[in-house]
Amino acid sequence: MLTHHEPDSFELEENSLWSFPERGCWATHDAKYRGNWSPYVPRNLILRYTTEKELILDQFAGGGTTLIEAKLLNRNIIGVDINPTSLERCRKKTTFMCDNAGSVYIKNGDARKLDFIPDKSIDFICTHPPYANIVKYSDGISGDISNFGLCDFLTEMRPVADECYRVLKPKKYCAILMGDTRKGGHIITLSFDVMKIFKESGFNVKEIVIKEQHNCKYTDRWKKKSYINNFLLIAHEYLFVFQK
Repeated sequence: MLTHHEPDSFELEENSLWSFPERGCWATHDAKYRGNWSPYVPRNLILRYTTEKELILDQFAGGGTTLIEAKLLNRNIIGVDINPTSLERCRKKTTFMCDNAGSVYIKNGDARKLDFIPDKSIDFICTHPPYANIVKYSDGISGDISNFGLCDFLTEMRPVADECYRVLKPKKYCAILMGDTRKGGHIITLSFDVMKIFKESGFNVKEIVIKEQHNCKYTDRWKKKSYINNFLLIAHEYLFVFQK
């Protein structure tokens, strides 16, 4: 039974600029899975856009952060990932017991083809996809979009967006955190390219949140390059909330 199952201090975010310097260490959360998002993000989203016992989908389950929060907040969740190593971590992270816990269903699958999920059956999508191949989460797993370069990544995000639209109930919400990258000294607007893809799949943009980044692993390495080559370090991501 968990004794520390929520943050010591928490207030629901009220504007479109979010910043969480503390990574979050309640329940089974940790920062060991590279690129996982702060649990404050899914906690805010789940509390704002769902009610207890509703069904959430995270089709890029990764380190399990969203699954942990859903269980703690008495929401049911389907966690999908193409990487068996990620799923093993998700299972370990969600085996805890607490009062009024939601159910966690973990599935090895491809976010581009969620055949096992019926049409219009999901109450909320809350997920954090990889940012193309900036961080590669596997070696040799066919279909893992973290191994695709920028152009191919965007191509593969189209069926992801289509599947999000298919499985989500009408009028419900889909939240996705995305970041940008830099190439040849110029910003590659990966986040807004993904936003456009979701709009083309039929979604409306409900909210755009700017999320400040903290404790980035390679910030120090890039500082010197930024001075030499005259560019700004990317210190934010975009959280898009779409409505079907």
